[in-house]
Parts: sequence; C-alpha cells; structure tokens
Amino acid sequence: MGDIAEHYGVSPSTIKRRLSNIKIRWSQPQISGGGYVHLDTTYWGHNWGVLLALDNATRKPLYLEFINHETIDDYLEALDSIEKRGFEIRGIIIDGKKGLFNRLPDRRLQMCQYHMKEIVKRYLTKNPKLLAARELLSLVNMLTCTGEEEFKASFSQWRQRWNEVLSKRSTSSRTGKTRYTHRRLRTAMNSLNFFLPYLFTFQHDECTGMPNTNNLIEGVFSDLKKNLNCHCGMNENGRKRFIAVFFKALG
Repeated sequence: MGDIAEHYGVSPSTIKRRLSNIKIRWSQPQISGGGYVHLDTTYWGHNWGVLLALDNATRKPLYLEFINHETIDDYLEALDSIEKRGFEIRGIIIDGKKGLFNRLPDRRLQMCQYHMKEIVKRYLTKNPKLLAARELLSLVNMLTCTGEEEFKASFSQWRQRWNEVLSKRSTSSRTGKTRYTHRRLRTAMNSLNFFLPYLFTFQHDECTGMPNTNNLIEGVFSDLKKNLNCHCGMNENGRKRFIAVFFKALG
C-alpha cells in the first residue's frame, strides 16, 4: 500500500479509500451442460455467510449468494437458478440439512460420507464406553470402504443385536417420568437411519462419477478463509469484494 501511494504521490489512506470505492459485485455466471453439484454454506461469525454451488467436474462456481442465515428456501432458490441458466443437475452432494432432503424427494442426493461419520462421532465421542456405541462407531468408520448392501445389512444386524439396550428406559428421580437411557446412542442411530438412503447414491449405475464426499467445496472454503485471514482487518464490505474476486478467478 505504501509503495503504491508513493508511486502516485498520495497518502496510503487515499489509496485505501479509493480502493474501497471500487464496486465489485458477484453476478451469477452463464452456464451450460450438466453434472454433479456440491452445495454448502460457510460463515464468518454468526452474522453472514456464503452459500455456494460448485460444478464437480470443472470446480467452477455455479451459484453464489451472501446470506445472513441459511434456510431451505435459500438452497432451493440456488438449484432453481442453476437450472434456469441452463445447467442440468444430475445429482447433488450435501452434508446434512434434513429439511432439504425432505424437500427434494425426486433428486439424486448424496449425503457426504465424511460428515456422516462426524455426526455419529459427535454423539458417541471418539472413545465411547458402551459396547453397542463402540460397535456402531466401528461400523460407521467402515462407511467409505463398504458397499451399500453390506453396510445396510450390518446396520440392521447391529440394531437387532442391541435392541434391548436401545429400548432401555430409566425413570427420572426428579420428574418421575421415563426416558431412554442411552439417548445419545439412539440419536446417532436415528441420524444414520435417516441418511441411510442417501449414503450410497454415488454407487448407483446412473450416478457414475459422482463423489461420495463434499471435500471439493470444503477445500475451496478452506482456501478462501486462508486467503481472507491474511487481511484480518478488512471490514464486511471489503470481505465481500474479496470473495467476489476470489470466485470470479475460479470461474
């Protein structure tokens, strides 16, 4: 900044002010063709974030929108925009958001297998004491190297084997009401059960070439934040301009 100011014979604050006045806006790109779409949102604090869709084949952004709080409608609007601009969505890779899965019954959806592991691990911890929990964690850790039928059969066998433990209830000494004894184990099981129909979409014949994780978009977000962290004093408007330039370069 100082070198630029010296070259033009003005103060660094003048250069900074003039740069801040440059209007760089993101506009949704013209697209064509088709393929698999990665869809996710990342945040800076709790105030605002970026909803992004990436083409798996080209790694180019298909859609970008600055949002305050993500909603299912935000994602549906992104998909609608992509298709209206001429891109055929053959499948979508996402990392959760049950409401979105419920709203897209006719889409080919792939639940990120890595995030599925992390969800189960969050409820069970990395080293659960309960044997049933340890077995479920071991089963989920095999997710990325197991076929669909084998995994579903193993999960069904696990549920049958531990049905008594899963159904066990305890009485609260304070309220006198009963509740499931191993609630976190049941929550992990229920989460896995919900996403089970979407964990192996990539293995279906009509989805050849579809990835099983959202690692591509996670990597892009990681690169973006790494670059932004080099400019930690930048305000929100400056960050949005930086993000627009970053993704224009990708496109």
